[in-house]
Amino acid sequence: MTDYPYPMLDRPDMIWSKQTNKKSDLKVHEWIETLGDKVPDWSGYDVTLLGVPLSKSSISTSAACENPEVMRRAWKSFETYNLDEDLDLSVLKVLDLGNVKQHTTDILQTHENIKEAMASLRTYHPHTLPIMMGGDHSITAMLIKGWKQIHPDERIGILQFDTHFDLRDLKELGPANGTPIRNLIESETIKGKHVHNIGLHGFFNSRALRDYADKHGVCYTTMKKARKQGMNSVVNEALKKLESEVDTIYVTVDMDVLDITQNPAAPAATPGGMYTHELFDAVQIAGEHPKVKAMDIVCLDPRKDVGDMAVKSAVHVMLSFLTGYCRRSEDE
Repeated sequence: MTDYPYPMLDRPDMIWSKQTNKKSDLKVHEWIETLGDKVPDWSGYDVTLLGVPLSKSSISTSAACENPEVMRRAWKSFETYNLDEDLDLSVLKVLDLGNVKQHTTDILQTHENIKEAMASLRTYHPHTLPIMMGGDHSITAMLIKGWKQIHPDERIGILQFDTHFDLRDLKELGPANGTPIRNLIESETIKGKHVHNIGLHGFFNSRALRDYADKHGVCYTTMKKARKQGMNSVVNEALKKLESEVDTIYVTVDMDVLDITQNPAAPAATPGGMYTHELFDAVQIAGEHPKVKAMDIVCLDPRKDVGDMAVKSAVHVMLSFLTGYCRRSEDE
């Protein structure tokens, strides 16, 4: 047991975190610790980061498998101090566990590795808040199944920020990036009514998928409606509904929820999406909620990025979420 997580994890290709004796004015790469040769004292950590570099299961051509390493490299551009909130994230202890092992050709084996990585994480250090860096959106189904494996009696809800329903037919596509929510519903891991999707819009979802969502009680708010009501109000409303129905809320951020002008690097980038400041505010609100216990960031292809625009947005999403988590810790 003490050997976990080595059997199923690979270290990052390069160590982007550099330890320092500085106590203040830290860069993010000076703050986040990396897994060394010795098993650490897990009780001292608040947050665990996990790379899930899979994109072979993407419907569209994607190099999202490269995203975890590129996010790590981008950490050097960020401070731990959030000027907007007058809050320093360095009060948290964060450990980067590395990447889930990938099989060269076998997607199903890789999916099993992902599930087991989450199950082990919840077994050996369940007090930490896990944040997963994808990878395509197929990983979400496996991560939640891994959670459910260890917490079989928990009711799990999903707060999803996405341009798409991700309810496409598994018989047609298999466990791909367009099917994770349907995968979870049809495997009875979650109930459709415990999914709240914010950000769908325009001409990027079929009527058949909308009908499936309605049949299974999936809750969704289009971008047009969210902007009329106010993004913060919509997020708070979704969280309030979920908190009365589930034990754990899992946040999944598909970076294609952002407008193509804000994120050209999503494999399915579209016009009419969310703006970065809306997404940053939304995940910060989610991070503050006591029932939110995990988050993933998926569907970002660094090869399509322009001036690191998208990858820096992804890092900002992670740090904004942790800002909310810090606020939560202050209130407890």
